[in-house]
Amino acid sequence: MVLTIIAASALWLATRSPSGPSLAANPTPDRSGGDWGGAVSSPSPTSSPSRSARKPTPRPGGTEGTEGTDRSSPRPRTSSRPETSLRPEASSRPRATTSLRPRAGTPTSPPSAEAPAGSGRPQLTSKEAYAVHGRYQRGLSAAQARKDREAMAKLEHGLALEMTRAAFTTAKMEGTSLATGVWPNPKIWIPRHVEGVADWFVAVSHEPGVARIVDVMSSAPGGWRLVASAADTRATPARFPAIATDAEGYATGLSENATGLIATPRQIARAHLASLERAEIDPAFDEGPWTSETVLFWQQERARLREADWKLTLSYRLEGPVRALRTGDGGALVWYGARSTELREAEREGATVKLKGSAAVRTRGKAFARSVSATYGRMYVTHVPPAGSNEPARVLGEWSDVLESHGD
Repeated sequence: MVLTIIAASALWLATRSPSGPSLAANPTPDRSGGDWGGAVSSPSPTSSPSRSARKPTPRPGGTEGTEGTDRSSPRPRTSSRPETSLRPEASSRPRATTSLRPRAGTPTSPPSAEAPAGSGRPQLTSKEAYAVHGRYQRGLSAAQARKDREAMAKLEHGLALEMTRAAFTTAKMEGTSLATGVWPNPKIWIPRHVEGVADWFVAVSHEPGVARIVDVMSSAPGGWRLVASAADTRATPARFPAIATDAEGYATGLSENATGLIATPRQIARAHLASLERAEIDPAFDEGPWTSETVLFWQQERARLREADWKLTLSYRLEGPVRALRTGDGGALVWYGARSTELREAEREGATVKLKGSAAVRTRGKAFARSVSATYGRMYVTHVPPAGSNEPARVLGEWSDVLESHGD
């Protein structure tokens, strides 16, 4: 029998387009069941919208299949979960997430000069930040329209760049277009300049009924680049905490080891990823599409695979810096990225596994009898309460794209 599995990922409504195994409507990994001969399927977690101006369709939170997200147009991102189906015996599908990207809104003029990191850099102004982000959105929209991998090198950096390029590859293989446009009316928060440290800022766009997109831009020797992004594509996004500002309107940046919180930003990032990797609920985190729902999905997926004599191994590895800003309640908003891999291996001959969504596109829809894996890039934004609080940490958005998928 063939077991169909849907991988988890996130969907972006803004500037990014959905990618990964299967895309879910919400910004968390999607979960979906496979077919047991009779094609029984289970629900999948949500995906995240894309970050570009294109507008991905919002999906419910969870893990669907392995699908990437588009960020160039005003689409919501949702998290996708891998989707596989086992036939002739049992099937289960995880879902993938898509990503959100901004839509077109009030035009902004290009910055007079890019802001490289280095000594002597003056404090970034609000006007400059809005211009930088507007330039990024327009550039992303144009690059997504052409699936221009080279152009993205001037717009994004690190894991973000790798995820967007992977989404372009998936779209080309599938023969689909990517959304274009920009997210409207972003609000920007800028941390105070710290000598010797790259400047960065956060842009938040919310289009009711579509998605809330959170972009992180950082200065680099070659100019400003988007380095992180996350989205919540639910009809009613989770409450977003107020970011604390000083008398001049600047935010307070925190180190990854900052104290005064229920855990340091880095500890929170590691704990979240460990919970997903172990497929065990961590009471330190609130329930939702990127926490408890994803864990439940993986538990169900593992059980389905076990019935078909397949085993599932998960890996979530923190990648890149952990950034944080102080919130008005004394807590912090934390941004971090990860590289996750889902490996499915047969323990005896019999059932075969076939991925769905973007992961299936990468494997050209083939069914595998021995093993199959899908690797995703994932980014999250999480609110961490202040020390002494009884409130749990809340994951507020995700961006997910399938980076590669293969099997035998």
